[in-house]
Amino acid sequence: MLILNTPSIPNKEITEVHGIARGNTVRARNVGRDIFAGLKNIVGGEISEYTKLQADAREQALQPLEEDAKRLGANAVVNVRFTTTMVMQGCSEMLAYGTAVTVR
Repeated sequence: MLILNTPSIPNKEITEVHGIARGNTVRARNVGRDIFAGLKNIVGGEISEYTKLQADAREQALQPLEEDAKRLGANAVVNVRFTTTMVMQGCSEMLAYGTAVTVR
């Protein structure tokens, strides 16, 4: 399945729009990461533990997005976007959404 953040696909024609496809995951921090992140916060720089956590969450949100698009009868998803929301302290949701389409 093609999953893109562009509104169209080069050399492909969108023949049908199926609606919005979405996928999400809710992730929580853990004590081990928090200890290292706290130390890095003192000296500054990238907090790689959280960078990896967010990257993993994006990948995990794409899996149910693809499943939802297939359920809708699509073979591609265009205009894909990500958003995140804090659910509770130390716990956030990553949502991936886009337009499920059929292309040829």
